Amino acid sequence: MLILNKTAGVFFKPSRRKIYAFLGSFHFHPGKLFLHKLVLGIETSCDDTAAAVVDEAGNVLGEAIHSQTEVHLKTGGIIPPVAQQLHRENIQRIVQEALSASEVSPSELSAVATTIKPGLALSLGVGLSFSLQLVDQFKKPFIPIHHMEAHALTIRLTNKVEFPFLVLLISGGHCLLALVRGVSDFLLLGKSLDIAPGDMLDKVARRLSLIKHPECSTMSGGKAIEHLAKQGNRLHFDFQPPMQRAKNCDFSFSGLQHVIDKMIMQKEKEEGIEQGQVLSSAADIAAAVQHTVACHIAKRTHRALLFCKQRGFLHQSNAVLVVSGGVASNLYIRKALEIVTNATQCTLLCPPPRLCTDNGVMIACADQIDQRDN
Repeated sequence: MLILNKTAGVFFKPSRRKIYAFLGSFHFHPGKLFLHKLVLGIETSCDDTAAAVVDEAGNVLGEAIHSQTEVHLKTGGIIPPVAQQLHRENIQRIVQEALSASEVSPSELSAVATTIKPGLALSLGVGLSFSLQLVDQFKKPFIPIHHMEAHALTIRLTNKVEFPFLVLLISGGHCLLALVRGVSDFLLLGKSLDIAPGDMLDKVARRLSLIKHPECSTMSGGKAIEHLAKQGNRLHFDFQPPMQRAKNCDFSFSGLQHVIDKMIMQKEKEEGIEQGQVLSSAADIAAAVQHTVACHIAKRTHRALLFCKQRGFLHQSNAVLVVSGGVASNLYIRKALEIVTNATQCTLLCPPPRLCTDNGVMIACADQIDQRDN
């Protein structure tokens, strides 16, 4: 099998202006222009370096991923230059592992698909630079992929979902509701006006110093909140969901985070501890925070479902809500959304947890899904 030579690990460094111009030049991925059989997908939009090889039937032949979670837990959050360096250090190994697992050589690939937006520009630039060198070296077509489109369409790898359907994308960097009318045909119904829910949960976990909690020291912020919430009583704290009077489908989380921060500061004074120590009421706070976030997401999604059904945008008899993104793996939030779909006679579908978070499979398959529909 042909191994990636050493030159693939030495990044040519186009100017930042050229990379940004490239990232801004695409609106949709032109997958329908090619007939591909074996696609290598590369994902570096945030803090995971991922790659996968997928065939035309959507079968995953090989995949690999390197998580940066442990590093970012120590720094208290994602620092873009640090994430960029970690991508640079791991991308060649991850791509090679995906190719080796698939028993496919670079010369046998039909194309290389790569996330080009949205995401952290420094992280995206690593995947883009590596991919462009790879396609130049092996003379393969390059397919730019929109990260959110890939998340939205991932469900069609595991379930037979017909258009149109409503998609809720909730993660550490994104929060939006969109009507998916077809491949690359999205009607945006609502989005976060400030920060994403995953970002808010991570910040609350840091403010609660959950990394110092013996049960949560190796967990991401969102996972730590979900884990600790199971032990807490959400009724001990009363946080009101945001935007209760807003007659739209948008979201907001920064105001809620500010209220939570003030309450944590108050509890620290009451317990006589300094910031950086774990409150005795941390589990109750986690439970209340998770419940409030779940209620906010569920209520806005409920509005979107009712709007779509009233306007005839969704099938009356078999309307589908697809929930994807990292926060979709939170079972409490998923349960709240299940209550909403049951009340509106809709079907709730979520990709498997490993496909909810960023991964190379969804990037490789975004083009393959396009091919099977055209």
